Amino acid sequence: MAAFAEGVPCWVDAMLPDVEAGKRFYGDVLDWTFDEGAGAEYGYYTQAYSDGANVAALAPKSDGRMPTVWTVYLATPDAVALAEKIRDAGGQLVREPLPVGPFGTIALAADPGGAVFGLWQGGTHTGFEAQRRPGAYCWTELYTRDKAAVDPFYEGVFGYAGTDLPDEDLSEAELSRAGGGDVRVWSPAGATAGLESAIGGRVVMGESFPAAMPPHFLTYFTVADCDATAASVTRLGGRIQQPPRTTPHGRIAVFSDNQGATFAVLQD
Repeated sequence: MAAFAEGVPCWVDAMLPDVEAGKRFYGDVLDWTFDEGAGAEYGYYTQAYSDGANVAALAPKSDGRMPTVWTVYLATPDAVALAEKIRDAGGQLVREPLPVGPFGTIALAADPGGAVFGLWQGGTHTGFEAQRRPGAYCWTELYTRDKAAVDPFYEGVFGYAGTDLPDEDLSEAELSRAGGGDVRVWSPAGATAGLESAIGGRVVMGESFPAAMPPHFLTYFTVADCDATAASVTRLGGRIQQPPRTTPHGRIAVFSDNQGATFAVLQD
């Protein structure tokens, strides 16, 4: 697969207390298969596959104090240079760029509002081998309370073209969650702004979000049947955070897996 343009989501992984339990959960819910996992030198990183294509990874938490989360990685041809741009724009580096053998270079950053995201400079591992089909990644959304800080951050660092969505493009549930309607989508640098080219979005967290919930990115996977997926999640010990609902963009739901990592699904 060709290299991803800078700023485009190119990979996701989940940090879990129990990778074997995660394999059982996602193997059923998203019909994933898994490799045998890397060795200790690569943190026992386990690749997930959908119909033979590499779509995500699971990894054990090296420290129990670390959050149990899905992380989205944004592509870059130069992680060191991008890390400097992030600092200059008011962001922070949670993990400095680190080579991962021949596979690529990884880093973790936080935007001015505190949401954490990854950077990935591809080597032999460039990122997703499949997207926007059942079992594969399709979308990410940043949930923040400080759009005045984060909009210029992402649009300056990555050159995103932003488009504010009108209320008629949002469902009632989305309007409620976004504090009455404050959703922006981002297109890659050089693209015509709009939903057709968007690679992710930003939502201002409304009153429906607990005050203690930190800013965060939400990862979406495509599924063939949103309601059947919800039933699988509950059967396997996960939790429905937001039940399946129809939106102008498809039928969506938000879940926590059986270890607490939050993710969302979209049925086109």
